[in-house]
Amino acid sequence: MAHFPSGEHDLDSVLAANRAWAARVSAEDPDFFHTLAGGQHPKILWIGCSDSRVPPSEICGLHPGELFVHRNIANVCPHSDTNLLAVVQYAVQELKVEHIVVAGHYGCGGVNAAMDPHQHNGAIDDWLMHVRDVYHAHRKRLEAVPAGEPRANLLVEVNVVKSAFNLAHTPIVQKAWARGQKVAIHGWVYRLEDGIIKDLGLLIDGAHKIDAEYRMCAARGE
Repeated sequence: MAHFPSGEHDLDSVLAANRAWAARVSAEDPDFFHTLAGGQHPKILWIGCSDSRVPPSEICGLHPGELFVHRNIANVCPHSDTNLLAVVQYAVQELKVEHIVVAGHYGCGGVNAAMDPHQHNGAIDDWLMHVRDVYHAHRKRLEAVPAGEPRANLLVEVNVVKSAFNLAHTPIVQKAWARGQKVAIHGWVYRLEDGIIKDLGLLIDGAHKIDAEYRMCAARGE
């Protein structure tokens, strides 16, 4: 794996590292790339933050082809994001993933920026309005804990939970449940300090786990 000093971008070295990696993998398993080219069959859709310190496959100890991934700043799952919805639809309908993991991380720059009223970052600020909406909805709970890292960490967790339920509210997921497809949504948070993933204990595996006003007719069997 290529490692570069902070601020250095040696793309030729990246390409050289890629060739070395491919050669090493081929030596260990001559059929690896041939098998990989034949198609993907991941069981997990990972929806995480774009932060470069949180590489999904690496922190999960998984190989190429074992994790379908979508990432954005602060791992937000708004109903209006057609890019996200296209990923979820493909993962659920075509790949038949069995698990959707919404994965945040403590120390998230997006979450921290959303908590700072003095931040003005153009399009990023517009995007982080989703996180600010979560803060507003849970203001009393959040402001009951000390400001700074404790409050930011709680917002990271609450933001993950909100995104998970947003996914459960989509017709894509609810129609899958209605036809008997196994799909479970989970909420995890990664700790940068030690590399450990915290399971928030959230499991949404059917329409019975969401409020009635969010259930589609198909999910209710109507």
